[in-house]
Amino acid sequence: MTKTEPKGRPKPKAAPKRYFETPKPEDTTLEPVKPLKRKSQQNFVGDFIKMQDQVKKQKSRRAPLKPKKEVMVERKPKRNPIPEEVLEKYSRGEQVQAKGVKTRHFKEQQTRKEVYLEYATEQAARTELLLQEAPGQLEADEEETTAEYRQSQIAENVDMQSATKHFSLNMEFGPYQMRYTKNGRHLLLGGRRGHIAAFDWVTKRLHCEFNAMESIEDVQWLHVNTMYAVAQKSWVYFYDKKGTELHCVKRLSRVNRLDFLPYHFLLAAANTAGYLSWLDVSIGELVGNFQTGLGDIRMMRHNPSNGVLCIGGGKGVVSMWSPKVREPLAKLLCHSTSMTALTVDPKGQHLVTAGLDRAVKVWDIRMLVQDKPLAHFSLRLPANELDVSQRGVLALSQGTYLETYADLLSGGGSGSGEKLPYLRQRCDAFVHGLRFCPFEDVLGVATAKGFQSLLVPGSGEPNFDALEDNPYETSKQRQEHEVHTLLEKIPAELITLDPHEITGVDAPTLQEKIDAKRKLFHLKAPSIKMSTRHKMKGRGGTAKAARNKQIVKDIKRKEFIAEVREAKRNVIKEHAQANEEATAGPKVKAKRSVLDRFKPKPMKKQKT
Repeated sequence: MTKTEPKGRPKPKAAPKRYFETPKPEDTTLEPVKPLKRKSQQNFVGDFIKMQDQVKKQKSRRAPLKPKKEVMVERKPKRNPIPEEVLEKYSRGEQVQAKGVKTRHFKEQQTRKEVYLEYATEQAARTELLLQEAPGQLEADEEETTAEYRQSQIAENVDMQSATKHFSLNMEFGPYQMRYTKNGRHLLLGGRRGHIAAFDWVTKRLHCEFNAMESIEDVQWLHVNTMYAVAQKSWVYFYDKKGTELHCVKRLSRVNRLDFLPYHFLLAAANTAGYLSWLDVSIGELVGNFQTGLGDIRMMRHNPSNGVLCIGGGKGVVSMWSPKVREPLAKLLCHSTSMTALTVDPKGQHLVTAGLDRAVKVWDIRMLVQDKPLAHFSLRLPANELDVSQRGVLALSQGTYLETYADLLSGGGSGSGEKLPYLRQRCDAFVHGLRFCPFEDVLGVATAKGFQSLLVPGSGEPNFDALEDNPYETSKQRQEHEVHTLLEKIPAELITLDPHEITGVDAPTLQEKIDAKRKLFHLKAPSIKMSTRHKMKGRGGTAKAARNKQIVKDIKRKEFIAEVREAKRNVIKEHAQANEEATAGPKVKAKRSVLDRFKPKPMKKQKT
């Protein structure tokens, strides 16, 4: 009996064949049939890969771990090494060795200070990369000197923009006085016969020009280029950029010289009677006005570093003045003859003076104790005008003849023949004023017949700080700068010879302490003012009131005498203790002996 397959059960399927497997022939005698090949089909050339059965791993029930975030560490770019010459330029000297310092605290403090100084030197050296321009000077060929070059030759060999800065103005109302603004962009001219002109000398754009119909002694810009002061015949007048009169200061009369302190907002004026005045232009009040006793003042310049006024006199002495001190802060004997000119360099380090002895001397204004000048120039004629540029170029005039020296501290002069000047120039009239233009290689010369602008390569600072003085500032920037300077205004009380004195501590000296103790032995009893109240008739009399007043005075006097005696005792006690400590020296312990046990023991304090 045979079993039949159930109808519902499916037949087992054969395993699927691979496309690259050829069917095996059942009969070995027959040749295998070649598989059909399409036209587009290509033979398989690669290697056969055997696929192994992989056991599937069960998924864990744990939550999948979040992929860790890769923290990107930014690598700081390597800084370029600084040349040693640049580091030496900004170096502050050799390092202080901390071996000699005794305590560990001060040793660490000294090493920390040296690290800060090294970092500051490195940062200062790296700032040279931000400087866009470099200073330069004229260099002569062999068998030539720069003093032989004329202004026409210099103007022909410079670029077109620099050549336009060489010009001359012929005017009929001279002699003239001139001033540049602090940023060097605007020029103010004032003629003795009343002519006043203000203009942008770079673009030659005229702001205003008028005649005051009075003689003009001096002119001066104020804190902005929209206002200036003019010392006229009787008083000082303030004008705006368009020539409109803003104010007339009648307290400043017969003024010869004007100067402006930009960080203090003070207009300094000196008149023919020897009076010095300081006017605060921000509030319109005089902060100082007194007689100097020097007579007619014709030479006056201020020190930019501390705001002190330097005044030259007929005895060859330079006196320095502050608005809050009626006596000169210092006096310096510069020449054995009368002085003819003086100036202070823009950094406030050197004072340059000229006298009738045909000498120009350079003094270190920070060290007034010294007797000898730093440099000495011998001239053929006395110099009547002096000025120093931002790069230390000295300019001086002898009548109609001008000379410039590239190094302020080099010395020499045309009179000695040791060193020739840097440049020479002959003017068409007598020179009454000369000033270097800030941030430009230009020297402005005011003569009896007009004004000349001369090119002096290497005289101006090539790079400027836009937050301090910006020659290209807009009206909006000018307004913001004015507000900032007003907020940072320095009071007139801080004008002293040493500007760092405010940072110190006012500690009494030994002599002051001794004088204060001596005064205790010579004090007088204070006067007592006693006013009795008015009583009704019959209640009191003059005799009784006088007696009561005397009683009160005696009581107060006895209290005062007791206080003085107590103070004297304290002073004497302090001196006695100090003398004992000085003479006694270190205490020596007595040797213990066998009999010390018989000494009475000290009483113990009872607890309360």
